[in-house]
Amino acid sequence: MTLSATQHWTLIHAERARLAALLDTLTAPQWRSGSLCTVWTVEQVTAHLTAAAHTGRWGWLRSMVLAGFDSDTHNARRLAEQLGSTPEETRRRFHDAVDLTIAPTRDHPAWLGEVIVHGQDIARPLGIALEPDPMAVLEVARYFASKDFAVNSRTAVRGLHLEADDASFTSGEGPSVRGPLLSLVMAMAGRPGALDELAGEGVAELRSRIS
Repeated sequence: MTLSATQHWTLIHAERARLAALLDTLTAPQWRSGSLCTVWTVEQVTAHLTAAAHTGRWGWLRSMVLAGFDSDTHNARRLAEQLGSTPEETRRRFHDAVDLTIAPTRDHPAWLGEVIVHGQDIARPLGIALEPDPMAVLEVARYFASKDFAVNSRTAVRGLHLEADDASFTSGEGPSVRGPLLSLVMAMAGRPGALDELAGEGVAELRSRIS
């Protein structure tokens, strides 16, 4: 079933709200902790998500042009705009962005995936369970397996057979990679740690591609 833009935005808003509730519980040291995005702290990942929620098509194009089409420079500048002077201010800015419906393209599953993946980037190093909506994770898994956008997910799993053991999801042909759907999504997003939660003869090949 193909979801409408409205259905995608409902899922995006729900996942932002889920992450916002987690952020409300964090201590000052946790805000300063490292995330799975190795160059960013928890607070910086939060600011990145806030920036993404405010960036429409023309703002994205202008920012990319000014950054010389260097996505790292673009992301760093937009993150800095939304990073508060304190973690509380950063948290509040994210809360204010939860219900926004702004995106640079109509690739709604990609923007849903950004919230889900970065939510895990924050939660997992802190040892906090953050369980996204299974429907949202399935939508992202299907998209990641079919298209390279923001992350080279399709390229990473080309020639491999993905199979979730907790959802109705399979994709591709070749050596098998099996495990929880969220772990498959995180692996497709280039997070090597998720591979420890997967099994099959294709895991070693996938590890070589994303490590």
